[in-house]
Formats: sequence, C-alpha cells, structure tokens
Amino acid sequence: MTHFKSAFIAALAIFTFAMPALAEDLTFELKNGTNSVLTHFFTSPVGQRSWEGDVFGNQTLNPGESIEITIADGRDVCKYDMRFEFQGSDDLDTTTDTQNLCELGEYTIEE
Repeated sequence: MTHFKSAFIAALAIFTFAMPALAEDLTFELKNGTNSVLTHFFTSPVGQRSWEGDVFGNQTLNPGESIEITIADGRDVCKYDMRFEFQGSDDLDTTTDTQNLCELGEYTIEE
C-alpha cells in the first residue's frame, strides 16, 4: 500500500507540473479623464489584424467616471492594443494605445 501511495503522489506531482499555465483574466480600472462620453472600447492582442468585440457592449463611460474592465479571452498574452471611440468630439473621435495589461492596475484615457 505504501508503494502505491508513493507512486500516486509522484504521478500527481508530474501531472501538476506538466500542465500548461492557465490564462488569467486581465482586470484593471478604466477612467475617462476626458470631457467626452466614451462610447466604445475595443481590445486585441498586439499583432492581431482586427479588433475584437466592444468591451462596453451597450454601456458608455461619462467624463470623470471609472469602470472595472475584465479581459477574459482565455489567452496568455499581456500586451494589448486598445481603441477608444468617443461621442461628439472631433479631437477624440478615435484614440488608440498599446499597454501591458498584466501590469496595468489603472488606465486613464485623457485628451
């Protein structure tokens, strides 16, 4: 029985360490530091040719407001391109940026 326990523990240890790392959700606080309503927020891993779906869905983010954003796409990458679209602002019609979301706790979009 002792031999069986030792073999089981060894197999469990090998299985645990051999598994690939699971992707974690990327969470950060997004603050609208502009004077315009943020209507759409898109992200995609750096190098993708197209934007993924609108993170906001039907929501908007008014000037001075914050929202917790979670990117739960199952990927194990950190660097994402971000695209922000605003309502009724010629200066801020569309703004883009690239950030390491694994290290980002808070992001403020500014004019």
